[in-house]
Amino acid sequence: METTNKFTGKADTYSKYRPSYPQEYIQYLTSSNQLTSSPTIADIGSGTGIFTQQLLDRNFKVLAVEPNRDMRTIAEKALSSYVNFISIPGTAEHTGIPSSSVDLVTVAQAFHWFDKDRFKMECQRILKPNSNAVLVWNSRDTSSRFVHENAEICKKLCSGFKGFSGGIDESPDIYKDFFKDGNYEYKEFRHDLEFNMEGFIGRNLSASYAPRPTDTNYNPFIEAVTELFVKYSRDNMIVIPNITRSYIGKV
Repeated sequence: METTNKFTGKADTYSKYRPSYPQEYIQYLTSSNQLTSSPTIADIGSGTGIFTQQLLDRNFKVLAVEPNRDMRTIAEKALSSYVNFISIPGTAEHTGIPSSSVDLVTVAQAFHWFDKDRFKMECQRILKPNSNAVLVWNSRDTSSRFVHENAEICKKLCSGFKGFSGGIDESPDIYKDFFKDGNYEYKEFRHDLEFNMEGFIGRNLSASYAPRPTDTNYNPFIEAVTELFVKYSRDNMIVIPNITRSYIGKV
């Protein structure tokens, strides 16, 4: 399946069950990039607008670039009241944004889908001089036994599973190649996520690799993650150990 279409049919689930990012991180992002005088931010691979909305809430102008129509439509409906929101049906490699026009490029939970070299060139084209690019993920804490067992279910029942977020957190050379001279600032923010059973199942189903209702592994997958929830939940709630990981630098 073409990368752009991997979330077709999953946009509603994604929008409902994917988490936002900690306010501590948004504050760090704002201060470290000196975003003070009405900056323009290009949020690339903006999906259903989860991170986009957090930027808009800071009164930043946000150009939200998303190639998947299902996801983009949800964002456009949800964010239509923000005057600083501009939706663009582009790709990471061809954003359609004018050259040297943005103060910051952000990529939340999407960089692992991009052609890294072509996206780097596009960042260099659209960013103003001396401006940064930001890559950020909400990542499961893989030191957790619970997270490990969740991954084992995905390995067994999800044919496209290559690790959470495509396993990109295990490839540090990618960041050295992307950022100028291999220099970037890395920060972690603890951001554990709490779900009830419906939310936990939904979070699992929102993944690109998760089975769809028409797949033979769909019901076994639902059963397996339900059993995992029952095993680890307390008072009908479960906490996914999660870390918000951020990379900031020039490209």
